[in-house]
Amino acid sequence: MSVLQDKVVVITGGSSGIGKALADAALSRGACVAVCARNADKLAALFAPSDKVLCVKADVSIEDDCKVFVDAVLQKWGRVDVLINNAGISMRALFEEVDIAVLKELMDINFWGAVYCTKYALPSLLKQKGVVTAISSIAGYRGLPARTGYSASKFALQGFLEALRTELLRTGVHVMWVSPGFTSSNIRNAARSSNGTSQGETPLDESKLMSAEECASRILNAIETRKRTVVMTRQGKLAVWLNKLFPSFADKMVYKHFLNERDSPLRK
Repeated sequence: MSVLQDKVVVITGGSSGIGKALADAALSRGACVAVCARNADKLAALFAPSDKVLCVKADVSIEDDCKVFVDAVLQKWGRVDVLINNAGISMRALFEEVDIAVLKELMDINFWGAVYCTKYALPSLLKQKGVVTAISSIAGYRGLPARTGYSASKFALQGFLEALRTELLRTGVHVMWVSPGFTSSNIRNAARSSNGTSQGETPLDESKLMSAEECASRILNAIETRKRTVVMTRQGKLAVWLNKLFPSFADKMVYKHFLNERDSPLRK
C-alpha cells in the first residue's frame, strides 16, 4: 500500500504538464487530490467528479485565491497532508529587453504563489506532520541566461523553503523541493517573451525529454520517502556540481548551451 493512501494531497497548477501528471499519479496511489488552476473549465474536463477529487479555480498569484483554495480543501476533507507547490511559468528574453512586468509576474506565480499556499496550509500541515513540496528547477541553483526572472523566482523559492525547513525542524513537518530538469510539459510553450506574450512554441525537442508521468512518479516517490531535495537528470546534477566547484567554467558552459538552443536570444 502506498504511503499516500487516503492522504489529502493538494496540488497547484493541476491542469497540464507535471501538475496533471502528479494529480493522476496521486489518485492512482489512493490519495484524495485537490487541484487548482486558472481555467475552471479545463479542470472540469480533465477530472471526473469524485469523492476523491476537488477542483478549484484559483490564480496562485492572488493571495485571496490561495486562501479560498486551501479553505475549500479543509472544508471537504478537514486536513492537508501534502502540499505540492507546482504552479509556475517560465520566460525567454534578455534582461535588457524584457518588460519589468514579466519579471513581476514570474515572481508572483512561482514564488509568492508557493508562499501564499504554504502559509494557509501550514496550520493543518503542522497537525498532520505533513509534507511541503515545491517544484523548483536547476535555475534555482544556477542562474540561466535569458531567464533572469525565472532564475530569480526559483532561487527565492529554494531560499524560502530552506529557511522554513530549518524553522520546522522539530515539528515533524517535512520540507523539500524537486528540480526536474528538462521535462516534457507546456511550460516552454507558455513561457513569456520580452513583452509578456506566450512564446507559443518550445525551443527543445520535447519527445527527447523525460515525460511528465515519469517525473510525477519520481516526485511522489521522493515525497513518500521524505527526501531532502531531488535533482532528477544527469545534466542537472552536472550543472549543480560544476557551478559549486568551478563557477567560472560553469558560466562558459551554460552560456554555450543556451547560445546553441533554437532561436536563442543570446545571438542578438
